[in-house]
Amino acid sequence: MIWFYFAIFLAACAAAGVTGGMFPPGPWYRELKKPDWTPPDWLFPVAWSILYLCMAGAAARVAVLPGSSLALALWALQIALNTLWTPIFFGLQRIRAGMAVLVGLWIAVAACMIAMFQVDWIAGLLFLPYLAWVSTAGALNYQVMVLNPEQAS
Repeated sequence: MIWFYFAIFLAACAAAGVTGGMFPPGPWYRELKKPDWTPPDWLFPVAWSILYLCMAGAAARVAVLPGSSLALALWALQIALNTLWTPIFFGLQRIRAGMAVLVGLWIAVAACMIAMFQVDWIAGLLFLPYLAWVSTAGALNYQVMVLNPEQAS
């Protein structure tokens, strides 16, 4: 039964991931000033593929356990915010609005991770790399905003 839940949560992650193909970085992003520590472009799809597998696995683990309603509600919130960031940042080219979404996403991911730890420690651990990646994304979004004040709307 856990595999059925995993497939459902993975489909939600895939829907979020599709936005990367619908709103690719493109010339606008390439021309922005970015910090020296910006990850290479090839790393993003690799990292997100691994993170989405971990996120779906964590959600599937807690879905079958009692007391998981808060963790699953927070999971839904974080995947919604995750899905929202790419169209705002790359599609609308709104750096400041993207930063606002990332702050909300970071809070939702951290809260979800804590709620998952309370239900299943492995699920909580599966969210640690995601929180690290969202922290890095937030720092990168912030630096792009600071380095490109004329573009930061």
